[in-house]
Amino acid sequence: MSNQLFFDFDGTIANSEKGIILSIKYMIDQLKLPHLTDEQYRTFIGPAMTTSLNKYFPELSEDQVLRGVDYYQTSYAQDGIFELEVYPGIETALDQLKTAGYQLNIASAKPEDVLHRILNRFKLKDYFTGVYGATVDERIRSKKADILAYGIRQSRATPSQSVMIGDRYTDMNGGQENQVKTLGVTYGFGDAAELRAANATAIVTSPEELPVGITALLAE
Repeated sequence: MSNQLFFDFDGTIANSEKGIILSIKYMIDQLKLPHLTDEQYRTFIGPAMTTSLNKYFPELSEDQVLRGVDYYQTSYAQDGIFELEVYPGIETALDQLKTAGYQLNIASAKPEDVLHRILNRFKLKDYFTGVYGATVDERIRSKKADILAYGIRQSRATPSQSVMIGDRYTDMNGGQENQVKTLGVTYGFGDAAELRAANATAIVTSPEELPVGITALLAE
């Protein structure tokens, strides 16, 4: 199927900073690690949790990292999951894209069961045909490239007629590794410099610009 769109969730569809950082801090406490700054915690949003733990705490063993992921996911499922706000203008943009005939999908580092709970609660599920996320313990599927590859296979998308939309370098890298055009957004947790450094095919600054930006990319 042609013209398929793969949206990151955190920082692209919704501002989920409050709930994520709440659960990261719980994880840090459980692992008895020194706390980082909130700005550093913001960089956890987007990449797999294992990636961020290894970056900031390289002394942790693999078992400790996986235990940390479990602490985080337990806290997030109980306390942080619905502490988010859908970005203003997102639903209008999704509606326009769906009406125009694009097939919309989610490709997120969140576990799929978590994504389904959020999409149901915030009445977003009808926009998306496919919901592709990480496996629970991140052993099989956690990198955005792996998640996107899985989504492409499951949806039978044609990479040259697809776009990965996201706010972090991981989204841009994941698109490139799958030969998919990338659209970076600067209203999330990454900035234009990060997205340009990750070779975003194009960049938009607001949800309102998504339909025009996507149409232009797929017309190239």
